[in-house]
This record gives sequence, structure tokens and C-alpha cells, in this order.
Amino acid sequence: MEHDLAQIMSTVARNLEAEPDEQQTLASIVQAAVATVPGVRFGGITRLQRKRIDALVPTDERVLRSTEAQEEVGEGPCLDAVRGQQTIVADDLGSDTRWPRFAARAHELGVGSLITFQLYVQQRTLGALSLYGKTGVRFGDEARLVGEVFATHAALALSSARQHRQLNEALMSRDAIGQAKGLLMRQHGITGQRAFDLLVLASQESNIKLTEVAAWLVSEHEEPRGSRPRSGE
Repeated sequence: MEHDLAQIMSTVARNLEAEPDEQQTLASIVQAAVATVPGVRFGGITRLQRKRIDALVPTDERVLRSTEAQEEVGEGPCLDAVRGQQTIVADDLGSDTRWPRFAARAHELGVGSLITFQLYVQQRTLGALSLYGKTGVRFGDEARLVGEVFATHAALALSSARQHRQLNEALMSRDAIGQAKGLLMRQHGITGQRAFDLLVLASQESNIKLTEVAAWLVSEHEEPRGSRPRSGE
């Protein structure tokens, strides 16, 4: 089993290097987990987004419906995993008393069992990897160990994507503010510090973020309002 898993993870790691974006990377991880973890039929990533949960890269429509059901009734294993429990196993959702309202919905969807792993890096919870099976499937130690390997990969992928977005946003913000400062310095013959102070003052007076004020100023310079084509032209 250890040799097979090492070979599978080696193949997955090589494939992930070629994936161009976050969605495809996560989809590859989930598909590999579904194909590898014993007893699993389908799966997906559950992500906490502004106090609500979303299903990412589901391999089956029932993953979406299950996530929506947990969101609607306010309970379920994916919610618990996202909120702090590292690994949750439900071998028979139909008789599970931890989430009675969700259990009823799961039965309607044909979801029999589930194992979900919290996705986290450095004490920061990013979501959960949720893997679904038939009724009566018992997720033992092997399923836990293999699933945790894929969960680690998914957590790192989510963290990397978030850091990449934040870096891009920071670079764009820096560039916009730098351009706006340069415009004010040339137009009014003022220092860089004075130009920055004017941007801050405009942000405070208008109650608009500094980066948005800077972006607007640059946009107005590149395409003055009077030079824009009128509607219908």
C-alpha cells in the first residue's frame, strides 16, 4: 500500500506542476483523492467565504447539493470541519444524530457516508476536503491517512493561490499609487510626499480607498472624460 501511495503521489505532484491555475490544481487533487481513498465515490472542496460555504471543483452534482443543504440548515460535517474540527467521519449519515436536519437531506440526495478533512496552514483554516461514499462504507485508518495526504496538498494549493492573489493586488496597488503620485507631482510641481498626502486627503474626504482614488486619477489622465465617446456613438 505504501509503495502504491508513493507512486500515486509522485504522479499527482508532477501533474500539479503543469496545472495553470487554482481551479485546475484543486480539481486534480480532488479527482486523485476520489480515485485513491478507499470507499470514496465523489468529492469536492468546501471553502468558507464571507461567513458562507461554497463548493469548489465538485466531481458530482450531489456535492453541490450537499453543500447547499448544510448552508441552508446551518449544520453538517463540512461546516464542522471548516469551523475547527480537523477530521470528521460519518459512516452512516442516515442514522447519525450529530446533524439530524442535514442527515435527512443527505438521505434524499443519496449520500450515505462522508469523511471530511479540515484544510489549514499555520493555524489558518482555509476550508475542507469532503469525500463521499455509499451507505455502510466505513472509512478506516487507511482512508484517513491517504485522505490527509491529499488534504495537505489541497491546503497548500489554496494557501499558495491566496498569497499569489494578495501579491498581485499589492503590486497593482503600489503601481497605481506610484503613477498617481507622479501625475500630481508633474501637474502641480510638488514633492512626492505632498502628492501622497493629497491622495490620502482625497481618500478620506471621499470615503474611497486610497488605491481606488489613485486608479481613478490614472484613468482620468489616460482617458480624459471629455475625450470619451458619447453613448450611442
